[in-house]
Amino acid sequence: MVIGLVALVEWAGRGLLDKTDWADGTKNIIIAVLESALAISGYIFLYSNYEKRKITEFSATGFIKNSVAGFSTGLLLQSLFVLVIALGSRYWISATNPFENVINGLANALTAGFVAEIIFRGIVFRLLEEALGSMIALLCMLVLFIIAHWNVEGADFISISATSVQAGLVLSAAYMATRSLWFTIFLHFAWDFAEPSIFGAINPGTSNNGSLFSSIITGPRLLTGGPMGPQNSLQALIICLLTTVIFLWIALRKSKFVQGNLFKH
Repeated sequence: MVIGLVALVEWAGRGLLDKTDWADGTKNIIIAVLESALAISGYIFLYSNYEKRKITEFSATGFIKNSVAGFSTGLLLQSLFVLVIALGSRYWISATNPFENVINGLANALTAGFVAEIIFRGIVFRLLEEALGSMIALLCMLVLFIIAHWNVEGADFISISATSVQAGLVLSAAYMATRSLWFTIFLHFAWDFAEPSIFGAINPGTSNNGSLFSSIITGPRLLTGGPMGPQNSLQALIICLLTTVIFLWIALRKSKFVQGNLFKH
């Protein structure tokens, strides 16, 4: 349902917007907002009826707190990756660009954050966790993203490990700690927005059509991530492992671990 609704907006929405003389950035933002809204609506409609429950992971009362905290976390993590490179005198800002440069990146990150997190955390991880328990579900998510990135062109051990920890563990552990899709959505949104559209760095999952800062990054791949970007560097792997531990500790303190239905009898 979620993928179908997004595909419908891409087909019908873009077909209509392409008939206007609006700027591409404006069209992309409208499409991104529509896709995000329909993905949320479809998820809430499906699971409120199918599971006969209140969709607390999209609680309106926790929206501001969780969205701000999630966005801040994603922005902070990406900033730390770049900071390590800058402390090694390997990152320089060569120019500051107008805000219009980041509109397309903002739209891409918005769609990625909402749609990917609804699918991977709201559906895949949540249902795995309910069936198998939190720890096995985390392991499944880690293996899933290892397999998905194993044959990515230009990938190496560090980049595969970093991406798998980030997508499989950090975001899943963040969901466990908060039980809020708002938190993981905005963390993912900030993550995909900051690296290419603010810092002017490579994000392998996003096409960089412009950034707030034009940057020059040099140095060993271990530090810079090379063609895979700072999020696939050694410091990113280490910081994200520590972040996962912190989220799991919070989840444990708040008794958010799930045993799993298959092991209750």
